[in-house]
Amino acid sequence: MTSGNSMRQIVMFFLPLLFGNLFQQVYSLVDSIIVGKGIGDAALAAVGASGTLSFLILGFVVGLTRGFGINFSQSFGKGDYKLLRGYVSAAYYISIVISILFSILCIVTLNPLLSFMKTPEDIFADAYNYFIVILAGILVTVLNNLVITILQSLGDSKTPLVAMIVSSISNILLDILLVMVIRFGVIGAAVATVIAQAISFVYCRVKLANISILKETDSGKGFHLPQKSLCMDLLKMGLPVAFMNSITATGAMILQYFVNLMGSAYVAAYSVCMKFAGLFEQFGISVGLAVLTFVGQNKGAGKYDRIKVGVRQGALLSTIINIPLALIEILIPGIISKAMISDPTTIGYCAEFMPVLGMGLIALGWLFVYRYSVQGLGNTIVPMFSGFLEVAMRLIFGFTLGRVSFTGIAVSEVAAWVGAFLMLAITYFVLLKKSLR
Repeated sequence: MTSGNSMRQIVMFFLPLLFGNLFQQVYSLVDSIIVGKGIGDAALAAVGASGTLSFLILGFVVGLTRGFGINFSQSFGKGDYKLLRGYVSAAYYISIVISILFSILCIVTLNPLLSFMKTPEDIFADAYNYFIVILAGILVTVLNNLVITILQSLGDSKTPLVAMIVSSISNILLDILLVMVIRFGVIGAAVATVIAQAISFVYCRVKLANISILKETDSGKGFHLPQKSLCMDLLKMGLPVAFMNSITATGAMILQYFVNLMGSAYVAAYSVCMKFAGLFEQFGISVGLAVLTFVGQNKGAGKYDRIKVGVRQGALLSTIINIPLALIEILIPGIISKAMISDPTTIGYCAEFMPVLGMGLIALGWLFVYRYSVQGLGNTIVPMFSGFLEVAMRLIFGFTLGRVSFTGIAVSEVAAWVGAFLMLAITYFVLLKKSLR
């Protein structure tokens, strides 16, 4: 991505990313539909209540691998394939060790975490049972995200797309089997998710094994610990991204806490709204990830003028794509929410909440473009602090507005997006100006 038409390269890289991410979200939506229609609204609320915890815990370890991608793309942009192989090898070791430790720690502390978040009693058991399975499969989830990150950092967004399609179809079929046919309840939905992640990992890992620049050509083949310096380089990039995800998730947990106090009907509505928000934000995330790889490779090649053009084009692409999506959330929230829930009261809550999210969707898209641009330039510290800003915004608006109305929760979410976007946009322009001197 260091030469040629930048807009064309971003779009061609973005499209497979988008379709892959959409497939992931589609099976997440189907999972919710199967749980909601096959078990009931209470079970859907239980799965939704564990969503912010999933963001907190899985967001950390998955964010770690996403941060590693900065090292991958920059070393690839430089043409230093020996360094790239070293980073990839070290990344596997770090991911395995941290995943195992995280899995054990989180399983032990899950019960008090759900209690701390005031999870309603009528959905507590299902929320616990669902998430305990997800936690047991952390290693699979992290390794899957690592191999996808490696491929994307090298400019391959098509292989992850195929992997996500296959895993999505597998997840849907397993959901139908385990939830609708065998009646394993929410545990069946969780098991289906973990197996689908494993299928994706195996497919991408086989593809990686056939990439020539990743094959070991130096002496000393066989089992050996990675170099400490390479591990430190990876952690320097990865940890701030990991903490950023968890910090952002903390803000989401604050809002989930306020929603939980409102009762299970509001929890179900919030779950539905955030499922659709997660689907629609994939467009902005996919543009941002394309920009991340573009900026990382060109940073490695020292082409800062090209970075400037690419980021501007990424912001434009994000805006064009998000306008119709925002209109859907604003104009027909009640209609789309009926796909997952049946209760008229809960649907009414969705119609109250979702339009506010739609009004902030364009700003959210810009947030992803500039967050990933700053990371691609090698700065992961400011994006981490942008997570603190998001927490602060959710906390301030949550206490002032979220405690008094469901709409106030939505306003708190959008305020967090806008605040973080402004911080990251300013940072990007400052960093780029320094680089162009």
